[in-house]
Amino acid sequence: MANELTCFVVMGFGKKTDFETGRTLDLDMSYRNMIKPAVEAAGLTCIRADEIVHSGLIDVPMYEQLLNADVVVADLSTSNKNAFYELGVRHALRPFTTVVICEDGMKSPLPFDVNHVAVRQYHHLGEDIGSSEARRFSGLLTDAIKNIVSKNPRDNDSPVYTFLNGLRAPEIAAAIKQAVEETGTTNDRAAETKPPKNLKTHSELMQEVDEAQKEGDWLTAKVFLSRIRKNSKSENKDTEDPYTLQRLALATYKSKSPNELDSLKEAHELLKLLEPSVSNDPETLGLWGAVHKRLWEITKESNYLDEAIRGYERGFYIRNDHYNGINYAFLLNVRSAQSANTAEAIADFVQAKRARIEVIDICKKWMSDNPLVAGKDGVPDVIVVYWKSRYWVQVSMAEAYLGSGDEAKAKELLEDAYSKVMEKWMKESTEEQIEKLRKLLSNSPLQFIKESNN
Repeated sequence: MANELTCFVVMGFGKKTDFETGRTLDLDMSYRNMIKPAVEAAGLTCIRADEIVHSGLIDVPMYEQLLNADVVVADLSTSNKNAFYELGVRHALRPFTTVVICEDGMKSPLPFDVNHVAVRQYHHLGEDIGSSEARRFSGLLTDAIKNIVSKNPRDNDSPVYTFLNGLRAPEIAAAIKQAVEETGTTNDRAAETKPPKNLKTHSELMQEVDEAQKEGDWLTAKVFLSRIRKNSKSENKDTEDPYTLQRLALATYKSKSPNELDSLKEAHELLKLLEPSVSNDPETLGLWGAVHKRLWEITKESNYLDEAIRGYERGFYIRNDHYNGINYAFLLNVRSAQSANTAEAIADFVQAKRARIEVIDICKKWMSDNPLVAGKDGVPDVIVVYWKSRYWVQVSMAEAYLGSGDEAKAKELLEDAYSKVMEKWMKESTEEQIEKLRKLLSNSPLQFIKESNN
């Protein structure tokens, strides 16, 4: 198989929310740990739109890839609108060598038009991919790609060419020549619009963001994300990419620049663009809750506390996840402790306990669905993400047990989590949170009920 064969991958970037299930899927994990390794193992050069170096609109190189690529892999996970559209363009341009994939957690069946084609499914855990699943699906995808490029003649996998018998696909050279003639593009003009050598792709800029965050350099991460946002808006006019805005808001308030209060207010304004009051995106709601939780801690203004509770509550019941749930429960205890109205204080305290019971069930299910993996077995990036995810699930469950009155179970879970903690700050953050909760629980408003019953 010739090394010059290319594969263009159609899919979303970063973390995207599947609004049918409320789950957030990290599509970059799918791409880096399953799709790209599979394509390269099949002997093809793999590229995604965020890896294309270009100046101006991405549309031209994107359409060129949809026309010219020897193979297109289209991931329809989270029902991404752009992915569906680009798959349709590919099916219209090429009768064969298109592979459609999708994660298996979608509630609704794929649209009628796509049901005519084979869709290969993989299992996504949300924030990460299981190591055994990464190996399984990568092997399956590699075999599929090798099979379709080696066949002669090739099988039609486009519904367009399957149902419209006799339709002829445009010849690539002729299509490019016609485009040049109609647009007046010349080699000289192409040279003028060639992107500068030092121009970084969207993917490279995001890698810079990731590295800065790993080092705790949130100000640098903010600078790169601001550049990505500017590039995205220049291509899509006034359209904002939610994932970029979410990461920019996080980097902004974490940077504490020029000071913590101003950085939080700036993050607040960024997140307002995503309309958190009506949003069904749990990532947006979780960030909204975090920003206003910290604004409350600094200012002690009750409206910030109420807004944080609303954000975490909405995110919890949309996503049914431990992160939003445990923060929602904690802030209910905070508000309970601040309330001058005994009845309202009791209501918040009881509701916090109910939320924690749900969190415990969610965490148990996660642990059951994601059993322990061997320490050095599997894909390195996947293993790291798995153990970090497992840590936060365990400490959320420990906090939930503590808030529900089961001190022994909380201690057992914390000791186990601490024995496997990967970074020092993770344990420090947990210990700080547990201590705050202990203080809130020590002055329970339920004591007034007991006193009144005596």
